Amino acid sequence: MILDSVTAGAVEFPSLEGLGRDLLVVAWWRRALSLAAPFALAMGYFVCAVNHQWAAAIASTMLLTFLTYGSISHDLVHRTLRLPHRVNEALLCAIELLSFRSGHAYRVAHLNHHAHFPEDGDLEGAAGGMTWWRALLDGVTLQPRLWWLAVRRQRDRAWIVTEGAGVVILLVASVAAVPWTAVPAGYAALMIAGSWVFPFVTSFIPHDAHARTTLTRTRLFRGRILSIVALEHLYHLEHHLYPQVPHHNWPRLAQRLDPYFERAGVRPVKLWF
Repeated sequence: MILDSVTAGAVEFPSLEGLGRDLLVVAWWRRALSLAAPFALAMGYFVCAVNHQWAAAIASTMLLTFLTYGSISHDLVHRTLRLPHRVNEALLCAIELLSFRSGHAYRVAHLNHHAHFPEDGDLEGAAGGMTWWRALLDGVTLQPRLWWLAVRRQRDRAWIVTEGAGVVILLVASVAAVPWTAVPAGYAALMIAGSWVFPFVTSFIPHDAHARTTLTRTRLFRGRILSIVALEHLYHLEHHLYPQVPHHNWPRLAQRLDPYFERAGVRPVKLWF
């Protein structure tokens, strides 16, 4: 739902209409590049691995993990790319399967996070109240737990069960191929291990479950260095306030919200400058 307004203390944040509905628009070519990127990166791993270019192969999987869960699949979860329904759902399934995850389980867990953080039932956001080492350990079993949560919620169950079976089939096929080549098994191991950092990166770092207000439970990040390190994916508070804005427009959304954050007394986290 697009927010009508957000009130924090004496500061009322504008509706999305007030901020500008251009924030919902993404050029077709940017959408196309975003949606093609996961498949290109997965292919890049196999091309590089077959040619024993392991540094480039590992880098491909790292970027694939970061871009899918952090922005591309995330947009498909929120349906912010304005794609036809069947296309959106098929891409969510396919892109997350590239990473040995269930896209529709991700949707159930993520929308539950938006609705219930920092309550006990929010598995995705639970690391926001943990120590750093506990948040790292939480990631080892998070994906199966999110999948089981999604199955029990009944929503999109056919998609979720099918995607779970797909993950198992891909994993078995990767292991079965080991007598001929370890490349698929290496890919599976890297993608699964990559998902283990999600609670630390997407929950522990941007959230403070013990804070008192909406504007302090999710940290505000700014600065050129953090922007480069996070590849312009550091706008978590802005996303919580306006989840209908696709990731391509997060920087513009942040610029328009800065005066409101300043009036509300929200101090951004920066790394030097």
